[in-house]
Amino acid sequence: MREVLTYSRRGSRFTPKQAQAWEDYAERFWLPDEAVDEPGFSLAGMFGRTAPLVVEIGSGIGESTVELASARPDHDVLAFEVWRPGVAETLRRIGEAGLTNVRMLSVDAVWSMQQLVEPDSLAGLWVFFPDPWHKKKHHKRRLVTPEFAALAASRLAPGAEWRLATDWSDYAEQMVEVLDAEPLLTGGVVERWAERPVTKFERKGLAKDREITDLLYRRVEQ
Repeated sequence: MREVLTYSRRGSRFTPKQAQAWEDYAERFWLPDEAVDEPGFSLAGMFGRTAPLVVEIGSGIGESTVELASARPDHDVLAFEVWRPGVAETLRRIGEAGLTNVRMLSVDAVWSMQQLVEPDSLAGLWVFFPDPWHKKKHHKRRLVTPEFAALAASRLAPGAEWRLATDWSDYAEQMVEVLDAEPLLTGGVVERWAERPVTKFERKGLAKDREITDLLYRRVEQ
């Protein structure tokens, strides 16, 4: 049976700036897919230090990634993005900002959360504007499902935050319904997170009069 993925791999053609960024920074900040299968691979080994780890799923062109990571030099940020031009653009931003605490993977984030992230280990999880799969027949491909909520909650350290944002009202309602039902999480809709920059993608949503919903959930203390 074909696996149901929460993403689609869009075009991979680079602009000249993106091609240069890939050449300059990919070897340092991006790991090829096969690296996760190598014996002894660990997420901490990607950074060469032990620090609190935050995972971002669907980093786009890295606007939020770089700004939030810049404000957290004592944390490591692992960004998952499968769209190669977006990865290249993020690499450019990482390099130009002089950051050393961001790494990127393009493997499936759900699989990675299952196989690579230890339980009770994440200092934070960011999911900003995930693909809404707005057609009803495609809702099964949305990232935020009861199964993923249980997985994500199990990977967060007690007290750690899961930040989400979406510009699709019905997806926001689904997120609340799903996350409220997860016993390891507590939280709900909150005011816009001031630390999260207004991205190009978000501005497009606002221009179409879509309401932006921010959510904050925490892993319960046990």
